[in-house]
Amino acid sequence: MTRARKYASRVKIAVFLVLLIASSLSARPIPDQIQEFLRTRIESADIQPIIVVGDERIYASIVLPQFYERRGYWPAWCDDKGISSQVDALIDAINDARLEGLEPRDYHLTLLERTRAELQADLQKKFSSPLDQERFADFDLLITDAFLIYASHLLAGRINPETIDPEWRANRREADLADVLQKALDTHKVKETLRELLPEYPGYWRLRSTLPMYREIAASGGWPVIPEGPAIKKGETGEHVVVLCERLRAEGYLSTEECRATFDEATEAAVKQFQKCNGLDSDGVVGAATRAALNVPASERVKQILVNLERWRWLPQELGNRCIIINIANFELDVVEENETVLNMRAVVGRAYRRTPVFTDRMTYIVLNPYWNVPRMIATKDILPLIKKDVTYLTKQNIRVLQGVGASQVEIDPHTVDWTEVTENNFTYTFRQDPGPTNALGRMKFMFPNKYNVYIHDTPAIELFAKAERGFSSGCIRIERPFELAEYLLKGDTYWTKERLRSAIRQLVTQTIRLQDPIFVHLLYWTTWLDDDGSIQFRYDIYGRDQVLHDALREKPPGASNNE
Repeated sequence: MTRARKYASRVKIAVFLVLLIASSLSARPIPDQIQEFLRTRIESADIQPIIVVGDERIYASIVLPQFYERRGYWPAWCDDKGISSQVDALIDAINDARLEGLEPRDYHLTLLERTRAELQADLQKKFSSPLDQERFADFDLLITDAFLIYASHLLAGRINPETIDPEWRANRREADLADVLQKALDTHKVKETLRELLPEYPGYWRLRSTLPMYREIAASGGWPVIPEGPAIKKGETGEHVVVLCERLRAEGYLSTEECRATFDEATEAAVKQFQKCNGLDSDGVVGAATRAALNVPASERVKQILVNLERWRWLPQELGNRCIIINIANFELDVVEENETVLNMRAVVGRAYRRTPVFTDRMTYIVLNPYWNVPRMIATKDILPLIKKDVTYLTKQNIRVLQGVGASQVEIDPHTVDWTEVTENNFTYTFRQDPGPTNALGRMKFMFPNKYNVYIHDTPAIELFAKAERGFSSGCIRIERPFELAEYLLKGDTYWTKERLRSAIRQLVTQTIRLQDPIFVHLLYWTTWLDDDGSIQFRYDIYGRDQVLHDALREKPPGASNNE
């Protein structure tokens, strides 16, 4: 045998051995081949794991390793035949994220779809290389991360509200998402499992149903802008009325047949309905406030819907079969039983610079004829300037001046103080207002102890309830009909009849009534929602919270927050 023939024979043998080894490798089940790659990728990460696949970071840095550790690093999305059908189900679910007001791109969608196609092409080849196995492992990590992050956002919101607003305390839902994912894979119900994580509240689903329509309006150029000018009233004619009609028609307040060049009864009724749905005085006249609301772009309405869907995801699993809900942006209080409003009344909330916080706590008692211990901020910023103008202000308002603390606190005569020399910095007094008709808390206050020192109370300033926008307080909630709320809360207490309640108040003696059945109070902030009759409601964002949240939603997705 010549040297050339020997060399060729050896080459053939070497090729045969390589093919044989590759064949034996490819004969192993795909999950078995990539198991060690998964273990290595996860265990080689730092104490705070940072794993990068392609150019994208794995965000579920705590729960993802837990998920794989529990399953012995066995791949989740590959089987003996290749890529599991559950991958398609998850990608379909992520493509539907926009229906929830979320963005599919935040869940690795582009990289997932591209990698899936490439791996499926590789599976058509006869042999697989170690590089392909590593890519399979990366793909498994990537799609697991996509599920965990998307599930977390459906369950508890994409943003932790407390990171963008110190006055927002949320009781968000929690779950063991590693266990949720495992059960979804075991039952082959990935898409259904994700859907089950969405809020069950009817309000979420009603608001969600409006998103496609407003997106379509915005994408088609929005609606007409009402030009500046004097108020538009019934009986007017002209091009500006045509524009008004077209604007009302765009949002469904007028039909095509009703759009005319004359401001007639149908137009007036549509304007009144629009005003009602935007929290405005329903006078049927397009004045400055109504014009401003009509000219809010459709794209802004889309943003409002998006941020309020997110706020629904921040709510706990249940609000309670019986609860008090205060929508700060709507200036109203509702008592709700079994999802039905049984008592509704107007409310006054905090000014823009003294905002009412968002939180939940339990109301446990009522105070009749309360004293008002004036907070230092109000004493120095609001009352002190009034005293400087008129020292008798304190006497007229039945406000006492106290000095010292605890047992050493004593009352002093306000006329002995040179108030012109008192400033916010050297203020050492305490103001306390006696019970009575001028007391800022009115005849009763409803207490649900919280870190914000916020409560619900009566008020002598009843004229404020006639205003459409009612942001006038220093953070607490004033209500229109406190007696009705008290009677509702005490209806199971046989001692506190209506007559005894009113008699106790007439005596001007401070009393505390413990509730036999405490009730949860939810202070919420909705700037858009759907009423039970299907009409969509929009409210002015009095605290500027919508834009802050919308900006946060546009940033790179955070990790799985409380659910990791």
